[in-house]
Amino acid sequence: MSSILVTGGAGFIGSALVRYLINTTDAVVVNVDKLTYAGNPESLSSVAGSERYHFEQVDICDSAALDRVFQRYQPSAVMHLAAESHVDRSIDGPAEFIHTNIVGTYTLLESARRYWASLEKDASEHFRFLHVSTDEVFGDLGEDEPRFTESTPYAPSSPYSASKASSDHLARAWHRTYGLPVVVTNCSNNYGPYQFPEKLIPLMILNALEEKPLPVYGEGRQIRDWLYVEDHARALVEVLRHGELGQTYTVGGHNEWRNIEVVHEVCRLLDELRPRANGHRYDQLITYVKDRPGHDMRYAIDASHIEATLGWRPQDNFSSGLRKTIEWYLANPEWCQHIFEGSYQRQRLGMGHASVKDGES
Repeated sequence: MSSILVTGGAGFIGSALVRYLINTTDAVVVNVDKLTYAGNPESLSSVAGSERYHFEQVDICDSAALDRVFQRYQPSAVMHLAAESHVDRSIDGPAEFIHTNIVGTYTLLESARRYWASLEKDASEHFRFLHVSTDEVFGDLGEDEPRFTESTPYAPSSPYSASKASSDHLARAWHRTYGLPVVVTNCSNNYGPYQFPEKLIPLMILNALEEKPLPVYGEGRQIRDWLYVEDHARALVEVLRHGELGQTYTVGGHNEWRNIEVVHEVCRLLDELRPRANGHRYDQLITYVKDRPGHDMRYAIDASHIEATLGWRPQDNFSSGLRKTIEWYLANPEWCQHIFEGSYQRQRLGMGHASVKDGES
């Protein structure tokens, strides 16, 4: 783990992974991120000053820029998290999802393959490419169906999940055809600090604090398996270190909740931690809106394989993780305000020790 290249390291899961790597390992971390709307430099402020952290503002679709990064930092591993990831946005504009998630993954795989082929035998044998994906590639489940496993057939429902399914197939094909040392993970819904406010839990928290409606799709009966983001970061490092090449690991939180139950739990904790000034309950702000097209009913991960083979288990259940998440948002109003103002997108300095070169984004 001497040097790890993390793509999408300024995003929600990526930044949690970068912070975990810097804080708990001795690895040098190279964060490659295009800094789209969902990439926030402020999420990395606690580690940006580390001598082991470097940032490169690079689009994963830019082959020449990727080649320069590989040659400059000589990574021993790639952890690929860069992706467009919001279902609603993929429905409104699928082209960007096809470009980033499919073309970008192909471009990164090819750059990694060229670099890997150039390595000496010992370095080549220790190189790893971890491709990080989602449970949404499996489609949805009925309420009584078994949870997703590593062998569940793919049946994506949205442009987002279809693009991620395509990227998974590419990663596996590059392992099978070229021998690239690939491992794949598919995770359930993540939540925690620093999550962009378009996602369900931070949207509910921040809308409630501003006395805005809490919009719930349909009747809110959709079920998701919730995974605290720091538990996910631990799982990814375990898979990178000890996962079997060519294998897949499904990572879940053992926390199935209906969306409406999640919203009520957010409201209950906010009633305790930050009561409304008018004395009313936050759940009185809940509003039901028209459901999204093709909305999957249930996702649920069977994480028994990673537990049995690598010894990983989530440390947080949903109640403990959600409390920590809400407490973080309450304690960090500046981070949230910068999101709403858009000022976070103008921050390009202080991301690390590497210079950001024009023309590489």
